[in-house]
Amino acid sequence: MASKRYVYLGAVGLGLALGLGLLSIEPAKSEKRLAGPAFQVDPFWPKPLPDNWVTGEVGGTCIDSQDHVFIVTRGFQTGGLVSPEGVAGQPAKSRASPPVIEFDTDGNVVNAWGDASIVASGPNAGKNAVLPNGIHGCFVDFEDNVWIGGNGDAVVQKYRHDGHLLLQIGTKFVCDTPTSACTNVMATGSSHSLLNLPADIAVDPSNGDVYIADGYGNHRVVVFNRNGTFLRQMGGVGTGPGQFTAGDGGHPHCVVLGRNGLVYACDRGNDRINVFQKDGTFVRAIPVIPGTAALGVAGSAWDVDFSPDRKQTFMYESDGGNEVMWIFNHAAALAGLPNAILSGFGRPGHMAGEFTFLHMMAIDSKGNLYVGETIGGRRVQKFTLKNCDGDDRRGHGSGNCDD
Repeated sequence: MASKRYVYLGAVGLGLALGLGLLSIEPAKSEKRLAGPAFQVDPFWPKPLPDNWVTGEVGGTCIDSQDHVFIVTRGFQTGGLVSPEGVAGQPAKSRASPPVIEFDTDGNVVNAWGDASIVASGPNAGKNAVLPNGIHGCFVDFEDNVWIGGNGDAVVQKYRHDGHLLLQIGTKFVCDTPTSACTNVMATGSSHSLLNLPADIAVDPSNGDVYIADGYGNHRVVVFNRNGTFLRQMGGVGTGPGQFTAGDGGHPHCVVLGRNGLVYACDRGNDRINVFQKDGTFVRAIPVIPGTAALGVAGSAWDVDFSPDRKQTFMYESDGGNEVMWIFNHAAALAGLPNAILSGFGRPGHMAGEFTFLHMMAIDSKGNLYVGETIGGRRVQKFTLKNCDGDDRRGHGSGNCDD
């Protein structure tokens, strides 16, 4: 579950090899390689939140067609804030921010929505009766609709840009398990209508198909059409090709569609990204930092996104086990070539540019990167693209790494 606390041994082991500070991997001097872009943290983004809002764990980060950034935050949930946040004081009492916050490119709050006051009774007393619980994953589709899921629940929901609910996949509080309880039963999952603690969502702009990382309880990527009708699924339980680790913790933790027509799904426990064709045919596994999960952390494969150029030259991978944002040569990673990781930035910590439970992230049209943090971090940070030395030799802040 998202509330599970992990020890950051991965960063220690990795630090012995790479050194603490700005973590990076440099190519050998004799080796000619694609140079990755550089980023600089913007400590003034976002602007201060209004009305004494406090964000809880940021369960998802996504971007719309206007480069507005959405975050989904868990502060509204029972136990979502940490004392003294939410405790009466002078001159005012802080309070949980709305579940969904929209920022403009300057970091101003331009909209926020989600009614946290509608709660269930009975066995689910205190949990939100409409919004997902354990809110996790955020995606803005090609029609600017906002999708969110919940790894403490059994639903993925589609909202209009202004927060009006349009569609729900799954049933609140009823999971795809033999007992209908929402828990990991170390199974692939088989239901054509129920989910089990889903972690992430992606929508195919060519046809509206919905890809769901059904990954904290089940261990599959499940696909529905735009109306919520089951189409197919991919994955399974295990360590073999195209399988996801049996344990709890988000396997798969992310699902992302590339412009190349491939499906990328993060398998944290196996420290890799499983790549499929859209029909479910397994293509290959891209290793991130093997051995991280074995150190007792949540693994190294948490989320994926791509540079905004036509070829998606660079693949970014958030590694919350080591607290590093890795930059891959996308083509080299898909080809299974060694040294596909070009560089990385970040380290454990709470200062600007450091990470505490580095989680989900998104890239805007200019190539800037936005990173949400969960347990202990509970914030979103912006990293501005400073250069982009791709194969067109004209990037330098444009975010375009190819012709």
